[in-house]
Amino acid sequence: MTQTARGDVEIQSATSAESSMFESIDPRTGEVVGHHPIHTAAEVDDAVAAARAAQEAWAELGFSGRKQRLDQWRKLLAKRVDELAGLICAETGKPLDDAKLELVLVIDHLHWAATNAEKVLKRRKVSSGFLMSNHAATVEYLPFGVIGVIGPWNYPAFTPMGSIAYALAAGNAVVFKPSELTPGVGQWLADSFAEAVPEHPVFRLVTGFGETGAALCRSGVNKVAFTGSTATGKRVMASCAENLVPVLVECGGKDALIVDADADLAAAADAAVWGAMSNAGQTCIGVERVYVVDAVADRFVEMITERAGKLRPGGEPGANFGPITMPSQVDVIRRHIDDALERGGRALVGGEHSVRPPFVEPVVLTDVPEDSLAVTEETFGPTIVVRRVRDVDEAVARTNSTRYGLGATVFSRARGAELARRLRSGMVAVNSVVAFAGVPSLPFGGVGDSGFGRIHGADGLREFTRPQSVTRLRYRIPLNPMSFGRSKGTIRRMVRLVKLVRGR
Repeated sequence: MTQTARGDVEIQSATSAESSMFESIDPRTGEVVGHHPIHTAAEVDDAVAAARAAQEAWAELGFSGRKQRLDQWRKLLAKRVDELAGLICAETGKPLDDAKLELVLVIDHLHWAATNAEKVLKRRKVSSGFLMSNHAATVEYLPFGVIGVIGPWNYPAFTPMGSIAYALAAGNAVVFKPSELTPGVGQWLADSFAEAVPEHPVFRLVTGFGETGAALCRSGVNKVAFTGSTATGKRVMASCAENLVPVLVECGGKDALIVDADADLAAAADAAVWGAMSNAGQTCIGVERVYVVDAVADRFVEMITERAGKLRPGGEPGANFGPITMPSQVDVIRRHIDDALERGGRALVGGEHSVRPPFVEPVVLTDVPEDSLAVTEETFGPTIVVRRVRDVDEAVARTNSTRYGLGATVFSRARGAELARRLRSGMVAVNSVVAFAGVPSLPFGGVGDSGFGRIHGADGLREFTRPQSVTRLRYRIPLNPMSFGRSKGTIRRMVRLVKLVRGR
């Protein structure tokens, strides 16, 4: 097995496991956090079958019945935030407060999904139109059945819950395969649901490596929601294509922050540093590039340099951010820094010496060529590239030049909304950073190599359903074109009628 830049294990054909168990490790200390089974393809199939057997009763509860039970789960999560946050810290190494912030978002999104599912998905009347006015027309959104969720390690609760909570609220069962780096978090989520809703075993867990994920794709689930690297996303799609299983794919990003001449520079610098360095830069919607208008670049660079220079990684409670969770990612970060410096870039903060596994200190780079790795590839570390541009038009063009299109940030007092609309990305924060992820009603997802499909919001609920359109005859009319018994003049009259009504 090989690992990718986003930290997920590439899907491969199933092979015999060396051991039936694997360890999750605290990246700060190397200590073993827990032991988890490597589920075989047969065991994955069993989990999907069990979920399917429970799904019908879950769907029959209706929206109110499911809301009641999801509310029970939400209340349990709220009571035990400290417990789950501690486990997130142990498996990812992130600071405790960052883990708690993640769980605050989890709880809020779970509440939104349970509360709004009925309004978004229930049967509703639609217009029958002119030609079919003798029919009543309705559309409603029905659950797929069983959803397979393959989650990442960087936000091991918040990111997969964007699929799990919404899929459950829509009436599906879920089989969740967490990252092999954070299986304990996945186990905790599944166990807590079983505790809160013991009579409906619709949230099942499978653990393991790439083979387990591949087995889930081929297990007969009705849809797969995947978060991870673009390369692995393509392999997930290929596996699902064997049985025409639809997929939702949320992949990497190379998100940019634009600083206009009229921007609040202090706020922009603060947002850039937080967006780039929080969670040790291991954020798919984190800020990796900054394009600042030349007129304010000197002052902005001073501010970002000052702020980033004060940050320190570590495993102790006072650290600003934690380690690089996946050891192999350190090599990617080092390679990007080295390539930038070798090609004429300058380090305003940190540099080659900043990479000290498992930690990487903040690195701020400038004068980096646009075709360097630090600009074109997802770094997934506490680094940021700052480039001066002559105006915001150049900033927009450079922001859009990447093959990714996940999120973006704009700081501008007068033109924020206008600039946001010009960006080729699924989400934009204006005068803040990553705020869109915290709004439950907003769809979350990207374009291009960042994937397709949406979690969160009404779009996220519909993502886990199949729309069903129904017509019902209300009364018969003389002109029935859909019959071999129609008169010879039926179509002629209909053509005349449509020309009269729709041809003007």
